Amino acid sequence: MAVESELLTQNSNRRDQILQIAIKLFSQYGFRGTTTKKIAEAAGVSEAMVFRHFASKQELYHAILDRKACEGGKATPLSVINEIIKTKDDFEVFYQIILDALKKHQQDPEFMRLLMHSALEGHELAEMFINESIVPTYEVLSFYISQRQRDGVFRNLNPKLIVRAFVGMMIHHSINTNLWDKNGRILKITNEEAARGFTEILLNGIKKTPAE
Repeated sequence: MAVESELLTQNSNRRDQILQIAIKLFSQYGFRGTTTKKIAEAAGVSEAMVFRHFASKQELYHAILDRKACEGGKATPLSVINEIIKTKDDFEVFYQIILDALKKHQQDPEFMRLLMHSALEGHELAEMFINESIVPTYEVLSFYISQRQRDGVFRNLNPKLIVRAFVGMMIHHSINTNLWDKNGRILKITNEEAARGFTEILLNGIKKTPAE
């Protein structure tokens, strides 16, 4: 029994090692420039060993997204936001989403580069990420915005356009901060300051004034 447990641990560690190396190589060289052979060489294993742990490239891509979604053992942003949404606290809804995202981007710029490679190369991981992460976020926030419009709090604008503007501020800031302007020559603020500012900018633009 102890031997079986040790083998399971070894297999899990090896799988994790291969996964981490794959993420690193994809983020550095893109998907076209990274083969399973290169992943195997970097991990010090045979290519057959890579496919033993990941039966197909698609399984490897899903494992990457699952790994990133579960890192840190925290609740997913949407599960947290769904609870905040019930309070109809507009500031907290948008503030918590953007703060969580900015922190994750700062902690893991490697994943940001990987996603950019996948998008630029038209790789299937980009589509997987959109379906598993972006689309659900748009749906939850669009529903909330529509609800607040019916409450007479938000202006009657296209909910998805509002989400696009919100996400756009967040992504542009993350790219500048973590990839282009790491020294903060253009703008140097904390994640909390950025999240607060972007949330206020958004709400000032979409909330109805007393005159309306």
